[in-house]
Amino acid sequence: VPLQACGGGLVQAGGSLRLSCAASGFTLVDYGIGWFRRAPGKEREWVSRISSSVARTYYADSVKGRFTISRDNVENTVNLQMNSLKPGDTAVYYCARRKSGYYQHWDQAGYDYWGQGTQVTVSS
Repeated sequence: VPLQACGGGLVQAGGSLRLSCAASGFTLVDYGIGWFRRAPGKEREWVSRISSSVARTYYADSVKGRFTISRDNVENTVNLQMNSLKPGDTAVYYCARRKSGYYQHWDQAGYDYWGQGTQVTVSS
């Protein structure tokens, strides 16, 4: 599996978690990476994206100001720091690798490899 997401868990509302996306077989800095999530009974939705090289960051309105995406080029990971978590953030979180071509951040067709997902549960 080229991508592996980890770091999920159970946390109380207002708490924090840090997710990591690790790659094998390629260097993450060479690719844009996105985070998505799927809440129970809902479609998978885009959460955040970091571009390759210059590392521009983008966020869904629902997480802006609370989540921070970043790279650790030494560890070859992309991390998602999630603060002020809400019960509505409960979902399985996936990281995915951007493929070449022009796609909107949220367009899942613009991603070619997906991690297996990590569960985040926020209790009220």
